[in-house]
Amino acid sequence: MQVSVESTGNLERRMTVSIPADRLSSVIDNRLRDMASKANLKGFRKGKVPTKVIEQRFGQQVRSEAFGELVRASFDQAVRQENVRIAGQPNIKAEPTDAENEIRYTATFEIVPEFGPIDVAQLQINRVHAQVQDSDIDNMIETLRQQRRTWEPVSRAAQAADLVAVETFASTAAARVPEQGVEKGATVIGSGVMFPELEAQLSGMAAGDVREVEVAFPADWRVPGLAGQTANVTIKVTQVSEPNIPDIDAAFVKSFGVKSGKVEVFRSEVRANLERELKGMLMGRLRSEVAQKLVAAYSHVELPPALIVAEANGLARNATEQARQQGNTEYTASADQFMVPARNRVAAGLLVGEIARQNGLKLDFERVKETLSLIASTYEEPKQVIELYRNDPNLMSGLQNRVMEEQVIDWVAERAQATEQELSFTEAMRPV
Repeated sequence: MQVSVESTGNLERRMTVSIPADRLSSVIDNRLRDMASKANLKGFRKGKVPTKVIEQRFGQQVRSEAFGELVRASFDQAVRQENVRIAGQPNIKAEPTDAENEIRYTATFEIVPEFGPIDVAQLQINRVHAQVQDSDIDNMIETLRQQRRTWEPVSRAAQAADLVAVETFASTAAARVPEQGVEKGATVIGSGVMFPELEAQLSGMAAGDVREVEVAFPADWRVPGLAGQTANVTIKVTQVSEPNIPDIDAAFVKSFGVKSGKVEVFRSEVRANLERELKGMLMGRLRSEVAQKLVAAYSHVELPPALIVAEANGLARNATEQARQQGNTEYTASADQFMVPARNRVAAGLLVGEIARQNGLKLDFERVKETLSLIASTYEEPKQVIELYRNDPNLMSGLQNRVMEEQVIDWVAERAQATEQELSFTEAMRPV
């Protein structure tokens, strides 16, 4: 195998690889023989299909797969041989050659920039600590009670915490919204879901009551016909329901999978869940803090531009998909609006990898196992989740990358100049 590397930019390289053609022939022959031994074709006994028949039917597919396999293997070998550190995915292209006994291709890629020695001891970070208290468990159980509440229709006037079903329509100087009929909906008084001036009218209204109120809608209101308009809104209450909140008894506890029905066991499980969520949030905070400080310290280093663009495109796709899941089907995010966060993410990822390389940090497989068990414990069938990860290389690779990143973050935090901050559970769980 012959390899040559040329610089096509500050961080861009083009590698040319030449391989003896007989290596491809060998891979193809091995694949054909393997397929013949396993093939089940009409007219032939299983495992007795002649290789030539396999070649006639699947030859093109096999050649394509074999070429891809050979390129991947030879490229990995060439990268190690040339001691090149690649950033992102290479663009591989087959090249014509006059030699019949030779296969040639080029790989264009970006490389990891030179950061120099990374001294994490100079970083100043804020490290947050928090613990789950009994009051946090009480609050969570109360939340679960509210989630399990049922609604009982009542004949009285509506009051705070009641569920009120309404019919509404609005009239502006230009139009009626909707043009015909009414909008039907329901809201819990005090939830803040409905426009505030409308929700304020509901207290004291009973089924059948009608009120009219003038409302000035903001320019960014979600209903186009009302955005930036002043309208007379007619509200009719069709039903008032009061909440029926379950007691914390054996039946309630059992509904969450606690077979014993014992409240103390339920509280222990709630605590374990909260501690798991808190641990994840604290790691997220620490990851963000360390990443920000690292990125700021090495902001002068040039980063691979194609890698940044690819990251920005990914962020834009995610934002578009999220918007569409929320019902905004017309929104399409632009990669341009994500270039800054994309650069920061790329910088953080490269710096984490460089710290691991410079300091010889290796993946802790015991930590991978513990993290997988923790993930699986949040599902009803933990064993199935574990098997899913073990049998899916992409899932396992993603998990290992996550654990490796956490190891590096912990390593950095232990050696940086840290300011310790104690927060309550509620404060620590707020998004940063």
